[in-house]
Amino acid sequence: MSAQPPRDARIALIFFFMLAGITMGSWVARIPDVQHRLDLSDGQLGLALLGTAVGALVALPTSGVLVSKFGSVGVLTISAFGVCAMLPILPMAPSLITFALILLVFGVFYGSFEVPANSQAVIVEKAYQRPIMSSFHAMFSVGGLIGAATSGLIAGRGVAPVPHLAAVGVLMAIGTVIARPHLMPDPPQPRGNGPLFALPTGALLGLGIIGFCVLLGEGAMADWTAVYLRNNLGTTAAIAAAGYTAFSLMMAIGRFAGDGLTQRFSAVAMIRTGGLLVAFGLGIGLFVGNVAGAVIGFAAVGAGLATLFPLVLSAAGRTPGVSPTFALTAVATAGYVGFLAGPPVIGFVAERFGLKTGLLVVAALGVVVFAMAGQARHSDGLGEPTVDGAGVVPEG
Repeated sequence: MSAQPPRDARIALIFFFMLAGITMGSWVARIPDVQHRLDLSDGQLGLALLGTAVGALVALPTSGVLVSKFGSVGVLTISAFGVCAMLPILPMAPSLITFALILLVFGVFYGSFEVPANSQAVIVEKAYQRPIMSSFHAMFSVGGLIGAATSGLIAGRGVAPVPHLAAVGVLMAIGTVIARPHLMPDPPQPRGNGPLFALPTGALLGLGIIGFCVLLGEGAMADWTAVYLRNNLGTTAAIAAAGYTAFSLMMAIGRFAGDGLTQRFSAVAMIRTGGLLVAFGLGIGLFVGNVAGAVIGFAAVGAGLATLFPLVLSAAGRTPGVSPTFALTAVATAGYVGFLAGPPVIGFVAERFGLKTGLLVVAALGVVVFAMAGQARHSDGLGEPTVDGAGVVPEG
């Protein structure tokens, strides 16, 4: 008789993925409040958000080493507590420089969360003996939806960012204490001689470009949707949160439906369709120039991007003549650099040409994804990407 799947571990890990989404969704909905309080331009805000990118980029390989030495449970727990503790500190910054430094520390904890969470997902998936990885990533999107939606309601009632985010942090910390004992222990494992980071070349270059474009779009949507609705279209704080809420909702729906759609059609067709949704949905939504159009455009980006990064990883892991571990590491690196670069890149473009033009960069990247979709042909007809302990990838 086969062993029963570890349902408690799966539920506990679902909480941690939702924690990452809820904390990020809650925070991005309050970014405009901090921008207004500190009187930051879009360019200055983009520069400050670069602190999160730098912190996460430093933390990603470091957390991988820690997981290989000590296992994923402890690293995941510490990272979760760190994110919870930093959440109410973010809106307290008295100046631009302090804000950037606080975001740097927040980025370290948030970036440290990615590898152990996905390592746990690999362990639980192996215990289930069937693909369940996409369900965890879908719950991250659900968490983002919950965080953004509740933040909009709370902000609409006039609650200040600090007590709001403090309450979120406390609730998530309590959940961490409850969920931690149910995670599955994993023995420390050496990483071998593989590189911590590797840039894609040769056959992987096209996949790396797609991954970069996809996760740059995700990062841009996270940090700039509320700012655009609040500043450019003059909405209230409550309505401004609707942009990221719509994005997260469609991202979650797309991830839940993605496996079935890919089996029915193909990875290449899914990537082409996703690129078109991003390009035309966001482009038309921004040109309409009203709140409804913008929210619909942001929702189109969520639907378009939902399945793209897992499909790219699947193709990378099955590229002929390339080690799956190296391929996944290389493409994941390119994607994560895009995710980190997105917010500051949009900010710098917005400073010079306006935030609408900055967001149109994401639409343009949708065209690039459409044009390069054929690079993912190796994942057609196959299931989940091949992932091992050295090829764990961050959430996008």
